[in-house]
Amino acid sequence: MNDQKYSNLWNDELIRKHDLAGPRYTSYPTAPQFDELFGRNEWLRAAEKSNSASAPLSLYFHIPFCDTVCYYCACNKIITANKKLAIPYVEALKKEIDMQAIYVDRSRPVDQLHWGGGTPTYLTDEQMHDLMAHTRSAFNLLGDDSGEYSIEIHPKGVSPERLTKLRALGFNRLSMGVQDFDENVQVAVNRFNSEEEVLALVQAARALDFKSISLDLIYGLPLQTSASFAKTLERVLALKPDRLSVFNYAHLPDLFKTQKQIDSSQLPEPQEKLTILRQSIDTLLQAGYVYVGMDHFALPEDELAKAQQAKNLHRNFQGYATHGNCEMFSFGVSSISAFGDTFFQNHKTIDAYYASLGEDELPLWRGIALSEDDKIRQTVIRELICHFELPFSKIESQYPIAFSKYFAAELASLRSLEADGLLSIGDNSIDVNESGRLLIRRICMAFDKYLSASARDQLNANAKPKYSRII
Repeated sequence: MNDQKYSNLWNDELIRKHDLAGPRYTSYPTAPQFDELFGRNEWLRAAEKSNSASAPLSLYFHIPFCDTVCYYCACNKIITANKKLAIPYVEALKKEIDMQAIYVDRSRPVDQLHWGGGTPTYLTDEQMHDLMAHTRSAFNLLGDDSGEYSIEIHPKGVSPERLTKLRALGFNRLSMGVQDFDENVQVAVNRFNSEEEVLALVQAARALDFKSISLDLIYGLPLQTSASFAKTLERVLALKPDRLSVFNYAHLPDLFKTQKQIDSSQLPEPQEKLTILRQSIDTLLQAGYVYVGMDHFALPEDELAKAQQAKNLHRNFQGYATHGNCEMFSFGVSSISAFGDTFFQNHKTIDAYYASLGEDELPLWRGIALSEDDKIRQTVIRELICHFELPFSKIESQYPIAFSKYFAAELASLRSLEADGLLSIGDNSIDVNESGRLLIRRICMAFDKYLSASARDQLNANAKPKYSRII
């Protein structure tokens, strides 16, 4: 086992009590707070402010297409086997790149780049080469392989030979969605990838010197049991990925129509779902993985674990990240940018996205400019969710506040969580206890001014859920 001591990480009683619905805090403020009045003028002001800061860049590209639908999926995607539909999309991305890049200082290096989806490898080799070449012509991509350039892939549609082409394009990190190896579960969610296919890709990626290989699993899917998921996890650990994510399946068919195709009677009972998660955590810790936080685990030598150890782990719209000093410019339908103390989200539908670009307008749907209070709370939440501790001096050194006075109400509201053993509140810091780590979203909710007191303290059974449950 690694040197982390987590004997008290799991507490059934506390999990049942505090397993509310709440944000995942890939941003603060969260997306429901974005304003649809945000447009080009706000974008230009934020870009100018971003250039003044001279921070390195993170670029995100959303490729929404998938050949087939995975019933559990909550992503913004377009299901089609007609590959021709990607042709105008790549051209639209290139136009958006040009429209944004003209306002971004060309000397700023791109330290981080990510293609997500959908399934980015839906694009042909030629389309991927074209898109990356166009990006390189507009932005200062690093040529020495020192950046963190990652791509999400569906193992079913990628051959080991194709990984060679991805590596040549500059990608040096892979994220693969495995979800579950159990054949019955795969049929129930319409997601298929064999152990042999994943093994071949992992071996090829290592031979090609990909710097990090991340595999994603989902617990809570139909027909899963603690015994069946243990077998999947055993097979996954034999591959020894650098990073492993064990995501909670949130069944929200009213929000995500594809989930209506899942037979809810086949979903594991809540206690069985908790057993799956607890068993998985125990197994991963015994195998030597570091519990980074929420759904994420990493080998001690992986950059994610090292960043947490060095207290410079970050969290952004892609989850935990190692480049917290980057300003994020994003491209494609529904993608979200974060630069110049402002968040922007592109149009959510492809028709609206195309229409804006066709009128030579940035395809902006909504956004929010962070107030000073937003930035303070953003920093607080990030420190807690990344490092499970918050020295008040760290906030006071960045902002002109006396922490205990500024957050007097929040600290008072946390006393009940302290009484339950989730955290300890000292004169100069908040420290999350082992039993609070799995419930870190619940702790962060205390600092979210956009959540009402009732939303923090109880679930409204009559309202459609805006967020997934914590566990």
